[in-house]
Amino acid sequence: MTERRSPLHDIHADAGASFTDFAGWQMPVRYTSDLAEHHAVRTAAGLFDLSHMGEIVVVGPEADRALDYALAGRISALAEGQAKYTLLLGREGGILDDLIVYRTGTDRFVVVANASNREVVAAELAERTAPFDCESLDESDDIALIAVQGPKALEILQNLDPYLDADAASLKYYRATAGLFDGHNVLVARTGYTGEDGFELYVSPDVAPALWRAIAEAGAGSGLLPCGLAARDTLRLEAGMPLYGHELSRDIHPAQAGLGRVVKSGDDYVGREAFEAGPAEGARVLVGLTTEGRRAGRAGYPVLDGDDVVGEITSGALSPTLGHPIAMAYVDPASADSTTLTIDVRGTRVPATVASLPFYSRKAL
Repeated sequence: MTERRSPLHDIHADAGASFTDFAGWQMPVRYTSDLAEHHAVRTAAGLFDLSHMGEIVVVGPEADRALDYALAGRISALAEGQAKYTLLLGREGGILDDLIVYRTGTDRFVVVANASNREVVAAELAERTAPFDCESLDESDDIALIAVQGPKALEILQNLDPYLDADAASLKYYRATAGLFDGHNVLVARTGYTGEDGFELYVSPDVAPALWRAIAEAGAGSGLLPCGLAARDTLRLEAGMPLYGHELSRDIHPAQAGLGRVVKSGDDYVGREAFEAGPAEGARVLVGLTTEGRRAGRAGYPVLDGDDVVGEITSGALSPTLGHPIAMAYVDPASADSTTLTIDVRGTRVPATVASLPFYSRKAL
């Protein structure tokens, strides 16, 4: 596989970023300190390059009907400028990807896919929307994505005036608006994957370097830091947000992951019959776990109830915000309501308390 690079790669390299392979992309994992970058997002703001994400545009008179059939959410109910978190289900009811869908026009939608699933999502949408009067276009290579996340995100975007012409302040959560950055088209969305207020900006790859530098300059002195994938992972974990390939997969039914609520009822869509049948009897369910001390459970570590292995960690870390280890795990239903379980951390049993998700929640906007 040919290594892919973000249009911002040289900027990251000049800033001293360390890179990692992520779904075939060389992406910054950190710039200086995972801890500093995480705290910047919680207390001020972080600047993220998300250009590895996939963007599939579905456009045409029947685009809304087509997406109602293709996806597990009622996309036709979206108002123009509104976004929705939804799922692409397999015909057997498993999760092929979790997505954000933006309605950017009367008959135009942007479906944002995880980088590792871009080809799958593009192919499935092309097939599922083919019977309808619309087109499904993979425009991922023509779109770069920059995110500003944290309590000072709005202030920083406002400091871009007059270069950014977009009414970010009036946007409610999960809303988006078209704007201009230095005369170039930009879609500004009040969405994110950190548990904080923030914005995601979709622009042409040619414009992305100028936008990144402008945001960095606008945030100078505010505590804004460029942030890599490591901080993004601990931020989303604290916020109880699932990551595809960890909490979500083709083998996971939405109900197991606590996502049954995002699936519509009553309408026909791909995977409906399997979803309504529910997961297999005894299928494991997703829970949060907290422990004391500094030793965190990591993905793949066994979870025990007494002497019985009843589950497995899917994501875990020492929480920078909370100061103790946290994890998400799939466990047997009978153990999901247990007061305490244990995690096998490299041969040492560490007591763990079952906790509701999210572990951390910001104040409402």
